Amino acid sequence: MLLRALAGMAFPELNAALAGRAGAIEITGLSADSRKIEPGMLFVAVSGTKADGAVFIDAAAEKGAAVAISASAADSAKIPVLQVDNPRLFLARAAARFYGRQPQTMVAVTGTAGKTSVASFTRQIWTHAGHPAAMIGTTGVIAPGRKEYGALTTPDPVVLHALLAELAENGVSHAAMEASSHGLDQCRLDGVTLAAAGFTNLGRDHMDYHPTVEKYFDAKMHLFDRVLPRGAPAVINADDEWSIRAAEAAKAAGQRVLTVGRNGDFLTLKRVEQKRDSQFAEVLHDGTIYEVRLPLAGEFQISNALVAAGLAIATGVAAKDALAALDKLEGAEGRLQLAGKAKNGALAYVDYAHKPDALEKVLASVRPFTTGRVLVVFGCGGDRDKGKRPIMGEIATRLSDIVIVTDDNPRSEEPAVIRSEIMAAAPGAIEIGDRREAIIHAIGLLKQGDTLIVAGKGHEEGQMAGGITRPFSDLTEVKKHWRACNREFALDISRNGRGHGRPSRRRTAGRRQRHFHRQPDACAWRGVFRHQGRQSGRAFIRGTCGRQRRRASGDLGSKTARAWPSDLSDDRRR
Repeated sequence: MLLRALAGMAFPELNAALAGRAGAIEITGLSADSRKIEPGMLFVAVSGTKADGAVFIDAAAEKGAAVAISASAADSAKIPVLQVDNPRLFLARAAARFYGRQPQTMVAVTGTAGKTSVASFTRQIWTHAGHPAAMIGTTGVIAPGRKEYGALTTPDPVVLHALLAELAENGVSHAAMEASSHGLDQCRLDGVTLAAAGFTNLGRDHMDYHPTVEKYFDAKMHLFDRVLPRGAPAVINADDEWSIRAAEAAKAAGQRVLTVGRNGDFLTLKRVEQKRDSQFAEVLHDGTIYEVRLPLAGEFQISNALVAAGLAIATGVAAKDALAALDKLEGAEGRLQLAGKAKNGALAYVDYAHKPDALEKVLASVRPFTTGRVLVVFGCGGDRDKGKRPIMGEIATRLSDIVIVTDDNPRSEEPAVIRSEIMAAAPGAIEIGDRREAIIHAIGLLKQGDTLIVAGKGHEEGQMAGGITRPFSDLTEVKKHWRACNREFALDISRNGRGHGRPSRRRTAGRRQRHFHRQPDACAWRGVFRHQGRQSGRAFIRGTCGRQRRRASGDLGSKTARAWPSDLSDDRRR
């Protein structure tokens, strides 16, 4: 593609240069990373947080770059350098022209929390309506026959447009993507042709990048005032404290504002009935009440689902079909994802909440259906906004009955320092640095009707510390230790009413089981003794959470039943 065709007419400062010989340069590709340059490519020098890309022009030239775009002059460069005021914007729009294709119907959603869920739900609604659909976001790329984990909420524009072209070539007609504040501020979405856009909420986040919450909000609003075409639908969650301002910003940008939620006028939430792992709602749209069952816990998921339904309706799905599809939704990975459910009613969820607003929402959302206690395991990431650490500590202490502070992704910081900054605002919290041990300890504390939230990492499959990323998944750890702890939940104590080591008997699969239980307040651990066949004098003892098994004989009595997780040595914990 010729450089003049790649640049288009959106950068008048280039018109004179493009009319000459520079405009006839054949471009074989483009990149802002000098290490990825190949012969004939265009190098776009963007300013980063650590260095100005202009210093890498010569390195790009040595790798074969044909021409460079920069905000500053480079008279001594070995290749032609053309100046533009905003190289990032040039890169995004040039990438869109170079790759050419994208799914016919594209939507983007911004906000502090809920972006991944809304993008996922929108994809699912489209799919149920018969459209080949994809989503792009924090959890990666999901499309028909494709599921790939990603590293960035909003990818680099070259990567993004290459991906969009590939999806379109593979028959994807609809795609929903997340729009992060970084991505919007850095023009990564410019060049994407959007049919609609959405807003979920706003809370404190990324204060290591944005100087104030106001600047953070302004960056979010670029989705409406710069990326979304004028007159397009802007679906706004009406129930957030920033909703009015978001709606005003979208309206000022010339967009058609559609509000959803309790205070919404496009999709109005009239009633919600919370259940343990689902909820029932009545939604008013265009004079008709629709009964909706959402198979997900947490009222904030209703908000996310309504934004998604609004985007789907705004892009052509019939309201009755969009709202009916909510009954079939699957939660986004790591977003209040049910990881364990015991027979005594205890639940365990994994959630990506790693910011104050998200943590507050998830803890508040499980309280209505929790008959016991709310327990939370969480930490804060290193090399990020330090100001949120005491805020999250206070939120966890206020909204939970038991708080366990652990490591998240310490990155280059000292983990103990991060924990201490959380603990300073979390009186009574338990500090366990090792995240695996923190999860095991929390599961061991669960009683009848309790709810455990393991927050912070959600879908992530690694833990970053000291420059090394080690494999670690909250979901995997919870499921593994949950199975060990709960494989012998054969008897519901509250229903059986037994305690103090008194045995109850039942026949299962031709063998007799004997279950020894402590009183309900000590039911975090059970010794279970199986007498198999005629070997009534031999038994297997399952120790804490089933992780230790040893063979014994004779009457083991109540001594074993008094064993507690804290009494076990480190080797028995493994």
